[in-house]
Amino acid sequence: MTIELTLRPPKSDEYEAWHRLWDGYNAFYKRTGPLTVSEEMTRLTWDRFFDGYEPIHAIVAEAEGRLVGLVHYVFHRHSIMRGPICYLHDLFTDPDLRGQGIGKALIEEVYERAREAGSPRVYWHTHETNATAMRLYDQVATHSGFVVYRKEL
Repeated sequence: MTIELTLRPPKSDEYEAWHRLWDGYNAFYKRTGPLTVSEEMTRLTWDRFFDGYEPIHAIVAEAEGRLVGLVHYVFHRHSIMRGPICYLHDLFTDPDLRGQGIGKALIEEVYERAREAGSPRVYWHTHETNATAMRLYDQVATHSGFVVYRKEL
């Protein structure tokens, strides 16, 4: 079953509604203790969505007058492609509404925004234990086989 959605950029007065979803996303990835995303960083992230010089963007999913999902994405250069590459950074849907097409709709909307920007690729990564999300991702994209390494500085 799918629900009727409106996909759009967030409005500046929707901080609290977006923040509720953002908190859910961070809780899902256990960003607690020293990994907690500060209120200062949360506010900075929000403010970046409204700064035309920032490469980070947001789309929210609205159903029945409330926000039920979010996706953040970034455009960046690539050494072997002419157009900007699109990195799908954060994706989260209201846990009570999972399985109703919200995540897929948000991903498809990022695809459309990337096409409009001349991007030849959208990519993202997820944690290997996120089996639920990977079932969706396997339907809408190809697993690249790459493994992510990182070093905290």
